[in-house]
Amino acid sequence: MTPSPVSGPARGASSRIRKTGIVVLAGLAFVSWLELAPLARLQAIWFDAYQRIAPRDVSTLPAVIVAIDDKSITALGQWPWPRSTLARLIREISRAPPAVIGLDILMREPDRLSAERLLDQIRQFDIEISARLSAMPSTDEELARVLADTSAVLPLVGTREPSGVVLRMTPMLVRDTDPQHDAPPQRLDVPKFDGVIGSLDELDRAASGRGVISVLPTDGIIRRVPLVFDINGTLAPALSIELLRVAQHAEAFHLLTRRAVIKRIAAGDWSTTPEGDGAVRPYYSRRDPRRFVSAVDVLDGRIDNERLRQKVVLVGVTGLGLADYQNTPLRESITGTEVQAQLLENLLDGTLLFRPAWAWVPEIALLLVLGGLLIFAAPRWAPQSAGLLAFGSIVVPGIVGYLLFRSQHWLFDAATPGLALIVLSGVLLVLTFREATRQKTLLERSVQASREQAARMAGELEAAQRIQTGMLPRADLLRDDDRIELAAAMTPAREVGGDLYDFFRLDERRLFFLIGDVAGKGLSASIFMAVSKALYKSMALRAPDTDIGALMVAANAEVSRDNPDMLFVTVFAAILDLDTGALSYCNAGHENPFLLSSAAGPLERICDGDGPPLCVVDGFNYRGACRQMRQSQSLCCVTDGVTDAQNSAGLLYGSARLEACLSRIDSERPTPRGIVDGVRADVASFVERAEPVDDLTVLVLRWNGPRTRPPAG
Repeated sequence: MTPSPVSGPARGASSRIRKTGIVVLAGLAFVSWLELAPLARLQAIWFDAYQRIAPRDVSTLPAVIVAIDDKSITALGQWPWPRSTLARLIREISRAPPAVIGLDILMREPDRLSAERLLDQIRQFDIEISARLSAMPSTDEELARVLADTSAVLPLVGTREPSGVVLRMTPMLVRDTDPQHDAPPQRLDVPKFDGVIGSLDELDRAASGRGVISVLPTDGIIRRVPLVFDINGTLAPALSIELLRVAQHAEAFHLLTRRAVIKRIAAGDWSTTPEGDGAVRPYYSRRDPRRFVSAVDVLDGRIDNERLRQKVVLVGVTGLGLADYQNTPLRESITGTEVQAQLLENLLDGTLLFRPAWAWVPEIALLLVLGGLLIFAAPRWAPQSAGLLAFGSIVVPGIVGYLLFRSQHWLFDAATPGLALIVLSGVLLVLTFREATRQKTLLERSVQASREQAARMAGELEAAQRIQTGMLPRADLLRDDDRIELAAAMTPAREVGGDLYDFFRLDERRLFFLIGDVAGKGLSASIFMAVSKALYKSMALRAPDTDIGALMVAANAEVSRDNPDMLFVTVFAAILDLDTGALSYCNAGHENPFLLSSAAGPLERICDGDGPPLCVVDGFNYRGACRQMRQSQSLCCVTDGVTDAQNSAGLLYGSARLEACLSRIDSERPTPRGIVDGVRADVASFVERAEPVDDLTVLVLRWNGPRTRPPAG
């Protein structure tokens, strides 16, 4: 079998595509490991999508927000309220009692509505009122007394400049599990500030705790909230965990680290596992009105104490235009106070999202595995199959990530591997398309060359076919002789074949005829056939009285003389005496002919006078045989293209089927032409549309007896 002219280059191209794909995949894996800013942004968007698809279900409400909302401001006046009102609000909340109260309100300046602040403005107008005001207690002092009587936590805001504020932070005891890397707190990788803004010192001293409320949003969205801060070398807790510590009456926080990376934060019976920099990822729910109670309803006693009992109560401003609204991954804007409330729910319910420090390992491993499959499949598979694999490779990381998010609350980055696989698929697609275009061009050139070659060959074969057809004798050459009827037909398996037949007169009484088959088919067999036929005819005409056996010996010597391809020829040759019907013949390895009885008797097969094909045995002594033909008896000669004909099932036509066909035809007393056509039709019916395996030739001769009329002219 001849290989396709583009099969070799195609295999080489596949290798080149794979090598390029491996290099691209390695580069994409390296870039993914670097987590560059654009990829970090893409990763954040992907993690947001998880939460939008499946927001957290609110199962418990451990934190309640006492909201200074529009309703409260309408009832009690504009914000900020007098500190005395805040003190009254805290006293009402304390009646429940709550586990702890957190004020998400900064009070860094004295109350502008306090009596002593109003005294300077009124003294010059009304001495009596001034005297009454001077006797009234300070509202800041009143609030401080209330704070001291409750478990209250005040907020702090980190600043980039030193503030000079006295830090009264809860101790954070750090223990590193690796003694060789017992780092001081300043070495921890946590958000750092040079100072803080807090409330008035007298309020700060009265509070049970202080917590930082600073958040570090990325692109304006609160995705991560730090739990630990470094304030000019002093570790400080976030407001959320300080509330939990105070609620448990714990004296300090315990930070478990390893090589200066925070592994665990604990206070009392509560603990959590943050990410290495001490931050956590809240799993947000949709805004739930059950978290809120209005401050005016608390002040007016319209709230059942059970709503606040042993809850973490956050007091914050939610009034329109007064609150600091933050964006969440759910594309909702909620107040900073609600962010703290949802964070507390996460911390207490264990629903925080978590991205392990080693998450990049399975992400890159998955990228390499799926990328490897793409690289293997792209040059080999059909475009539709490769496209489905590419689509599946991009979808699989997303499915894996979502399942981990839902079951473990782990954040698996499917966006970066997915984008890398899209890039890799695009590169492989371009390379494969370019290579396919190149192969198509090569194939078109090859097809064009083949067409040109075929056209040249067709011209040569057509010429050879015309020559071969022209060399065959015409049956009508004997039409004026009523002693003989002859018909013949030859069908090459290709344009030209290796079968031959011939007939010609040796003299007025004798007719020489032969049928033969050159081993092989096609142009080379046709040429050898023509040479053999020409040599045989030349020898027969030069020595017309030579015995048929001796003539076969001479033909064997001549045909074998120049035969470099070692071809051989089977031949049945005979001389018929047209006056007497005497038939002398010699068979050199050819199909034995049949004698068809003129009296509707059985067929007779001529099996004597045999020898090997010409050019097989040098110097073989062929001996002819003789037989007397009866009047109106026919002789049918065929080549093995008849008996070796195959149908689509691979079955052979065979000698038995030929004999049955001739018996059926003989019963109808046909002419030689009828016998030829009948045999060919029966073979064609047997093989149907199967390709011919060999040239097919049929020659039929009938002896009609001595001449009944004188020869013409």
